[in-house]
Amino acid sequence: MKKGIGFYNVGEIFDYFMLIKSATKGVASNGKPFLTLILKDVTGEIEAKLWEATPEDEELFQSEQLVKISGEVNQYRGRSQLKIHAIRPAQPTDGVHAKDFIEKAPVEKEELMSRLTEIIFEMKNPNIQRIVRYFIKRYQEDLLVYPAAVKNHHEYVSGLAYHTVSMLNIAKELKRLYPEINADLLYAGVILHDLGKLKELSGVTAPSYTLAGKLIGHIPMMVEEIGQVARELEIEGEEVTILQHMVLSHHGKAEWGSPKPPLVREAELLHLIDLIDAKMNMLNRALEKTKPGDFTDRLFAMDNRSFYKPLFEE
Repeated sequence: MKKGIGFYNVGEIFDYFMLIKSATKGVASNGKPFLTLILKDVTGEIEAKLWEATPEDEELFQSEQLVKISGEVNQYRGRSQLKIHAIRPAQPTDGVHAKDFIEKAPVEKEELMSRLTEIIFEMKNPNIQRIVRYFIKRYQEDLLVYPAAVKNHHEYVSGLAYHTVSMLNIAKELKRLYPEINADLLYAGVILHDLGKLKELSGVTAPSYTLAGKLIGHIPMMVEEIGQVARELEIEGEEVTILQHMVLSHHGKAEWGSPKPPLVREAELLHLIDLIDAKMNMLNRALEKTKPGDFTDRLFAMDNRSFYKPLFEE
């Protein structure tokens, strides 16, 4: 495959295939309809406007459709945007496949699964271990392929499992530095905290939010499910309530989506580990596409900051 969109600079002409992640209708100030397309390949995504879109265009250019597109990379409000010169749906004779345009985690599924299994074996608290094992068994298939989000961080195939395993690696280091940490509780919180996203997000190819995802969200759904599973396994006690609290509080603040702030040491750590891993993922991927001496595009989830890539290496 040619150089991906993530490596194109302002002023360059892009002429290749991309996958439509989303297509949103709008009306311009002149009253004419247009489509806002979010296009993606394995290196990243870019927004493009299809002006004066016809009803046929709306039919043709929908989520998960592969398109052949040519256009110029521009910048709008600090972010790259593709000015479309020509666009058409991909044809079978083009010999391109959607799976080749979807970014994947840099670690194989089997390795991610063996890491999760290893952590569960290390757990000493039987109640916590049984609950976590139950969830992994129930959701193993989806967990190993789902993204961790629709945008911003780990939004690629196996992103959720990769995010979870990366967080477990941080948690293990923290346990080494601070032996007082309850490792079972922290590891369980890491594994369970985002599992509700398997119901919040629609799928793998071009994920969007499900109705339950929009109206309820992954945090309340998962808190409820932990209670259901504990009843099913006939597990009672403080562990269940604290596991629910870990999930409930992992976003840290009400304005970030957590009904309760962390009120248990391991819950506070879970929140911080989640932040570290999500931010590092965003920064590393943005900096990878940036030349030394330049700034990244503005990163919306990082307070719209652009980050500088130093000229010197480590």
